Amino acid sequence: TSEQIEHLHRRFKQLSRDQLTIRKENFDSIPDLEFNPIRGKIVHAFFDKRPIEMNMDEEQLDRFRKEKLKFLFHMYDSDCDGKITLQEYRNVVEELLSGNPHLEKDSARSIADGAMMEAANICVGHMGPDQVYEGITFEDFLKMWQGIDIETKMHVRFLNMETIAHCY
Repeated sequence: TSEQIEHLHRRFKQLSRDQLTIRKENFDSIPDLEFNPIRGKIVHAFFDKRPIEMNMDEEQLDRFRKEKLKFLFHMYDSDCDGKITLQEYRNVVEELLSGNPHLEKDSARSIADGAMMEAANICVGHMGPDQVYEGITFEDFLKMWQGIDIETKMHVRFLNMETIAHCY
């Protein structure tokens, strides 16, 4: 609607500081990103040069969902070997929880270990005592996210509504 377009335009102007384009530096003023430990990866994703298709059919929506999940997968797979290992997962969990003064490193490690065991259960099923789960592949990652609405879970709130009311 024209009201939505006007709202989007006001948000764009505030974020870009009345410039014609949004630059990476403009993301420095977003409070929700300021203390996010994976801030750099999130900002980088906004400047991805892949085209966005409008009016997508079911197949295109599924492909778009997989692309979002691939982006998330690559945030964890730091050595780009196609697997999220336990150590890589521990590193991300520790990074994400580093701002919480009430959690010790051992707690973050336990959280990561538990999540990796759950991933193994979902992806491999019951494992014998001599079996080792090498890591989460992208196919495993897709299984784990099946049925979860990522559209509402993967977002960044740019501005609070009180601030928008003052931008005209």
